Amino acid sequence: MKNLVEPIKDKKDIEAIEQYLAKHSLRNQLIFVFTCNSGLRISDVLGLNVEDVRNKQYVEVIEKKTGKYKRFPLNNKLKSLIKKYLVERDKTYSITSDEPLFVGKKHCRLDRSQVYRFINDACLKVGLQGNFGTHSGRKSFGYHHYKKFHDVALLQKIFNHSSPSITMRYIGIAQEELDESYKNFEL
Repeated sequence: MKNLVEPIKDKKDIEAIEQYLAKHSLRNQLIFVFTCNSGLRISDVLGLNVEDVRNKQYVEVIEKKTGKYKRFPLNNKLKSLIKKYLVERDKTYSITSDEPLFVGKKHCRLDRSQVYRFINDACLKVGLQGNFGTHSGRKSFGYHHYKKFHDVALLQKIFNHSSPSITMRYIGIAQEELDESYKNFEL
């Protein structure tokens, strides 16, 4: 069986990771919050430029993996954090609209391996057991979106998946529901 990255199924764990990241890096906190609140793949989050989010109500991207257009509104949490992040980053050096939103120490666009390290580290530091990484935010978005709305067709469309079963398996619901059925069944 492949070693798949898991969604973070407990909202308290998501909050703990966010708080841990906030203490260490506003940039890292925003990346994590962005994936958890947008459902974007990490490659699409890291592909954003300042102009894609500054003073915007919506984010528009062409997904790197699928080549499909995606547009979604920024929630208040993301808008607030983006504004705070850009103000802080502007204090360090003046940023232009066409720059990458997320840069490293040498002002180059971050890559997914750097994000994997800080996400994985944060999960370990807050005591999460399991396999977590750059895709955990996207999967967490899907898991909690499904738990709130119970609309797999909508989530399938958000994720651009080809079938509901792929979406359910992707967010860990299919196995969870199978496990529950076994636990709650006796003859």
